[in-house]
Amino acid sequence: MATLKDIEMAAAINFLTAFAFFVAFAFLRLQPINDRVYFPKWYLKGLRSSPSRSGAVVGRFVNLDFRAYLRFLKWMPAALQMPEPELIDHAGLDSAVYLRIYFVGLKIFVPIAFLAFAIIVPVNWTNGTLERSNLTYSDIDKLSISNIPLGSLRFWTHLVMAYVFTFWTCYVLKKEYEIVASMRLHFLASEKRRPDQFTVLVRNVPPDPDESVNELVEHFFLVNHPEHYFTHQVVYNANKLSDLVKEKKKIQNRLDYYQLKYSRNQSKRPFSKTGFLGLCGDKVDAIDFYASKIEKLSEEIASEKEKIMNNPKHIMPAAFVSFKTRWGAAVCAQTQQSRNPTIWLTEWAPEPRDVFWDNLAIPYVSLTIRRLIIAVAFFFLTFFFMIPIAFVQTLANIEGIEKALPFLKPIIELKGIKSFIQGFLPGIALKIFLIFLPTILMIMSKFEGFISISFLERRSATRYYIFQFINVFLGSIITGTAFQQLNNFIHQSANDIPKTIGVSIPMKATFFITYIMVDGWAGVAGEILRLKPLVIYHIRNFFLVKTEKDREEAMDPGTLGFNTGEPQIQLYFLLGLVYAVVTPVLLPFIIVFFGLAYVVYRHQIINVYNQEYESAAAFWPDVHGRIIVALVVSQLLLMGLLSTKEAAQSTPLLIALPVLTIWFHIFCKGRYEPAFVKYPLQEAMMKDTLERAKEPNLNLKGFLENAYIHPVFVEEDDSENHAATEEEDKEPKLIPTKRQSRRNTPLASKHSGSLSSLLPEATEEH
Repeated sequence: MATLKDIEMAAAINFLTAFAFFVAFAFLRLQPINDRVYFPKWYLKGLRSSPSRSGAVVGRFVNLDFRAYLRFLKWMPAALQMPEPELIDHAGLDSAVYLRIYFVGLKIFVPIAFLAFAIIVPVNWTNGTLERSNLTYSDIDKLSISNIPLGSLRFWTHLVMAYVFTFWTCYVLKKEYEIVASMRLHFLASEKRRPDQFTVLVRNVPPDPDESVNELVEHFFLVNHPEHYFTHQVVYNANKLSDLVKEKKKIQNRLDYYQLKYSRNQSKRPFSKTGFLGLCGDKVDAIDFYASKIEKLSEEIASEKEKIMNNPKHIMPAAFVSFKTRWGAAVCAQTQQSRNPTIWLTEWAPEPRDVFWDNLAIPYVSLTIRRLIIAVAFFFLTFFFMIPIAFVQTLANIEGIEKALPFLKPIIELKGIKSFIQGFLPGIALKIFLIFLPTILMIMSKFEGFISISFLERRSATRYYIFQFINVFLGSIITGTAFQQLNNFIHQSANDIPKTIGVSIPMKATFFITYIMVDGWAGVAGEILRLKPLVIYHIRNFFLVKTEKDREEAMDPGTLGFNTGEPQIQLYFLLGLVYAVVTPVLLPFIIVFFGLAYVVYRHQIINVYNQEYESAAAFWPDVHGRIIVALVVSQLLLMGLLSTKEAAQSTPLLIALPVLTIWFHIFCKGRYEPAFVKYPLQEAMMKDTLERAKEPNLNLKGFLENAYIHPVFVEEDDSENHAATEEEDKEPKLIPTKRQSRRNTPLASKHSGSLSSLLPEATEEH
């Protein structure tokens, strides 16, 4: 059992580790040779040039201005100086709202911690229950609810504070939901024109024997949206072509390098080897070799493009359809297009840089099967992963190690070693086990077929949160293997599950404190150090960078990583809300995490991260919902814990808490969530009207016609790709079809689900 001294030792170790990371970062960021690692965002914006291009030879690599080292912590206040509106302009609304998650943590837990230490901790501490018992306990337990005797009236303090903490959390969440919803609507209203504002993605276009997908889409929307339809772009299965284009770019980069090398010294032709990375194989003329490879790839690309454009099998039953106004797009995206709800499915198109093109080639009919497969796979991944989690828990138990490895007992019992094992090793071991999980979950999300990067990350984040809740939280509280726990839950009464978990919660406070320090203190400090990108950049820069373009790619600024960062934050919300009443001593560690992470990630967003997309904070309902889940879980577990403390009279009063919390969530969902899933027609009309007044001669065709063409076609400049948009300005009164029975009819396809199926008499007349 960890003592208070062990916790102090662990805190000292993690504090010193975090401080060492900050000092190392403060030193490394000042060196010119590392400038592209710590300020890549400014390079990508073209607002910063490499300091290594001028000055003395040593000065190109090392900062010789010793005054700069005296201000090595200046980055902290600098990270807080940029106002939020300027931050939104600089990094986007997604980044600004992501930072607000940390700020919400501070707003919730600082007042809660103040009340808990002023009221709950003295109530717990002034009992001698544990001292009079024969139980093994720690100094931490004396500050927790475990020190209250059975059936004591002091439990009313915990019950009242549970209500206070719940109401305060709900108040903060409501105000924040209101603020973020307002920020989103203001951002959408003031944002510059974007193609996704005018475009919807239509999927599951029904097959037609007489018309191609291209003709069928145009026909359907000219009939059903005659005043607003503008143009469309069918979706091609260009995954193979994309791989060829990527390979050609890689080879072209090598050719550019050797041509540049030859231009500097024309007395000697550069040579290369044909094997792996040019390190083995036959020795050949590098320029001729790579030029011939590019020529061969160009022929393959041309052949593949021709195959895609001329073979109907490469055209997917989907298209990006653009409208003349935002209003027209909003109506189409938010309404049912056909009497058959399984065809002509429309949704808002992601912005072009948010599109995950590979998944557009997946047939829509296979998506349900894919998602079922992944659901089963995720279930087994979650519960099998609890086996290494259980092993990690043995590291937190000195008695368990000594029992399994008795010959290590003399070493383990040494004061410093024992403190290190209990205070540092369990958290770092758990962190190592979780390293590969985000990659696995993202692969699962991609297999499911979602078509936007933002939704892939949100889906992956949801699974990561479920995984952490079951494995890191519940798996750390309850001992035993995964299927033993699953078997216990299945055969237990539903009323006994909160009791089982509730009894274990106070006992695991020490483990979670160490985990917070390792992951939340040292982990966040390690994030700003960027040790992995730093090493990779210098390796690539030394061995692989051949051109300026290579150097730009080697910077790898990265992104926020919503799929990993947000679920990790939610774990701290869960721990804070669960332990606020049970063991309040954990709260200061969480507050330090939120404060530290807010400063660090603000710095990273301003100077480092380069977001791949902008969803206008579409993720906020997920954030809100997961905090609500944490709140309800904390209430149920407190109810189970108090029922084991013979405080049964408190149970009826506690039942009202989750009911009120769920009602609050339903209220917020109905009041604020529509702003995140729908686009008000009033806003769309207002923006369209203002735009027409300001830019009456706007060339919308030039803005939209190439917006959703697959990137490989844009790069290869294929003129055939624009064939579908040549006649888009015409609005014929009679819409031609290829059906012999209804040529030149104003009625739509029989498969399109429009009026032709309802008016057989009119069809016969025509």
